[in-house]
Amino acid sequence: MPSPALLAVFAHPDDEAFRCGGTLALLARGGVRVHLLTFTPGQAGSCGDPPLCTPEELGVVRTDELHCSCRALGIEDLEILDYEDGELSNVHHEEGVAHITARIHSIRPQALLTWPSTGLSGHPDHIAVSQWAEDALQKAINSSIDSLSAMYYLAFPQSLARDLGLHHLHSVPDEEVTMTVDVRDVWEQKMTAIACHRTQAGSSPILKAPEEHQRRFLGWEHFKRVSMDHLEDALLKLDRQQEELTTE
Repeated sequence: MPSPALLAVFAHPDDEAFRCGGTLALLARGGVRVHLLTFTPGQAGSCGDPPLCTPEELGVVRTDELHCSCRALGIEDLEILDYEDGELSNVHHEEGVAHITARIHSIRPQALLTWPSTGLSGHPDHIAVSQWAEDALQKAINSSIDSLSAMYYLAFPQSLARDLGLHHLHSVPDEEVTMTVDVRDVWEQKMTAIACHRTQAGSSPILKAPEEHQRRFLGWEHFKRVSMDHLEDALLKLDRQQEELTTE
């Protein structure tokens, strides 16, 4: 019987590292096959400060950075599509859904992971991917793919956003966070993955913050589960391991 699988669906290189990289690393360490679908090579991002490449080269450079991050996190499989960064809201909805649906049929994952409907930061690309993933999940249910049992959104609790002054994030009430994962055991893996995204490092305020703030922001990862029947045993085990943390 194949080991359980998770499909993470995001818009850009580095989406996989900052808010869920530790959880992906923990799942991979625990034997879960972690797959990543990224819709753009990130052509509209930063070239670095000082620049590490020209704007014309950025998509290729960020693709290499994403491969580096996946190796650090133990992500088994990566597919990068070539949509234009910043333009996903203009992609036909059914086209976006079809890409995710195809990966679900191919991988047969137990769970999906993606952005919430707000995109967390409000980024239109994040919002588009979230909408596609939700509809792809429904199509999978309707087509009787019985392996798929849950979808998780990235989340950020309001109390932490308030404490860290991150008022620009679309945080959620603390009680809506259904899983909090302590990723300090894979801190080095996560920070190595983040460091792979060299072109984007200068545009991330958290990497310039004191270490205490970095650890509070990056040392725990938060998720909101889309209610379904049950979650595969490997992911439930991770939930149970975090139960004490989430009830404190």
